[in-house]
Amino acid sequence: MPGLPNLTVLDHPLIQHKLSFLRHHETPKKLFKELVDEIASLMAYEVTRDLPLREVSIRTPLEDMVARRTKGENPVIVPILRAGLGMVEGIVRLIPGARVGHIGLYRNEETLQPIEYYFKIPPPERRDFIVVDPMLATGGSASAAIGFLKDRGVESLRFMCVVAAPEGVQKMDRDHPDVPIFTAALDRELDENGYIVPGLGDAGDRLFGTK
Repeated sequence: MPGLPNLTVLDHPLIQHKLSFLRHHETPKKLFKELVDEIASLMAYEVTRDLPLREVSIRTPLEDMVARRTKGENPVIVPILRAGLGMVEGIVRLIPGARVGHIGLYRNEETLQPIEYYFKIPPPERRDFIVVDPMLATGGSASAAIGFLKDRGVESLRFMCVVAAPEGVQKMDRDHPDVPIFTAALDRELDENGYIVPGLGDAGDRLFGTK
């Protein structure tokens, strides 16, 4: 995308159709969770399009042939707690062998910097990591999570969200120009409170009924 070289907007009609219901303010919690799950699964199909393949010899009911399977270890899905949890099952349903790590962050009220309070991932060697969070707003949490993963030796990273703001994408481009970003929608801007507009509200609150 011009001006945002690492961003890919996945505008598949089914994704956009489901996103319209996800955004609606009257969508109930149960349906909201189902839509996040479904959108994540549809997005994962595109996000993993370039996974490397290897050739294997198999036998069909009719003859021997050379088929292709994914090369190396299965990818690792890393949700940023807590809202990122809503995207995990949709991806794992598509990639049953995927492993799941977790990153928990909170913001220091004095420094406003993200602080890690929980971190657990599988061994990073030879694995692709997909970091997921429904919203990419300011980009602070996403950038910090990517940084923490790099500090632990993760080399292959991509970030996946449902809705992004230009400000968040720009921060990620500045901090981690090597990490591709995939989203279902690039919205207009952040408001004075840091919410994406038009957005879909607070994804965590809508997923877990805490508002």
